[in-house]
Amino acid sequence: MPEVIEKHASAGARRPVHQAEAGSSRMAFACTIIEPSRPLLLVASADLTTKMSLTATQLAALSRLFSSSVFHEMAKRGRSPLFARLLSEMGQAGRDIARETVGSTFDAAFTVLRRSGLRDEYVYRAALTHNILLGRHTLKTASMLTEFRAGACKADLAILNGTASVYEIKSERDSLARLTNQIANYRKVFAKIYVIVGEPHVDEVTRSTHEDIGVMSLVRWDRIRTVREATDRADMVCPATIFDSLRLDEARAILDDLEVPVPDVPNTLLYGAMRDCFAHLKPAEVHDRMVSTLRRTRSLGSLAALIEHLPASLKPAALSVPVRRGDYQNLIDATRTSFQEAITWT
Repeated sequence: MPEVIEKHASAGARRPVHQAEAGSSRMAFACTIIEPSRPLLLVASADLTTKMSLTATQLAALSRLFSSSVFHEMAKRGRSPLFARLLSEMGQAGRDIARETVGSTFDAAFTVLRRSGLRDEYVYRAALTHNILLGRHTLKTASMLTEFRAGACKADLAILNGTASVYEIKSERDSLARLTNQIANYRKVFAKIYVIVGEPHVDEVTRSTHEDIGVMSLVRWDRIRTVREATDRADMVCPATIFDSLRLDEARAILDDLEVPVPDVPNTLLYGAMRDCFAHLKPAEVHDRMVSTLRRTRSLGSLAALIEHLPASLKPAALSVPVRRGDYQNLIDATRTSFQEAITWT
């Protein structure tokens, strides 16, 4: 799976970021959508030589294979009854993606899910994880946040390096109805805002958003095209809203960094008093301290030892679903389990 960031022609030449082979499943699919009311027809080549027709129920089961529920079960128990049940629900389609191990079966399932027309949010998260977090940066130099509170919304994914960049995902399956409100809330916390969309949404999102909002398109699952670069607007964040997004110890660390005394008040009044302190600070200074603080407190560096043992298709899950260090081996063992054994998991 090549990891490439491709710049739009008007913004500059193509710039390869990182090339890596990830995963053992190398199936090539062509996808044709007949009609929304009919099954999705996948014409397979390479390892699969028969046609696989996915109903809406089968497609939902395929997407749920990459849910946090399956991931948590494998981590806690070393097996996932839900994984076995979902493959059973897929019927012949589940048998078609079966491989020698659970890990290689996940990779085969992802190869189907990543095709245009089938992509869900997980595919977009995977593209951002492989191309940007693990392509441009490393787990030592950057941190990734998922479902991070930003005002009245939760951000799909944010990456913290020298600045805070948020990525709102709008897949081919998503509506754009909430986008304006989401962007308004993201402005209060993040310096750079990107909307990453399926090709059908590109023109509408580019027209309907301010020119300082970045627009990206998922050309293929592994290639992100930058249609419009985001402008860094750390000066526009709201310090009080940033405070609301943080844990109290993180907010205290930011005040210490800025040499602002933490109010000496009873615990019942501390939250309000600290929030009032934040409200009077300079936006850009609070933003910069937020980035440095969260890179330390939400660091993913300890996960490096885990993800190197996981199939490529599960690395995005490992970086976003909390797993206790003591459960790492359970998770690794589960992915190495033979498929024949896994389908008996109860």
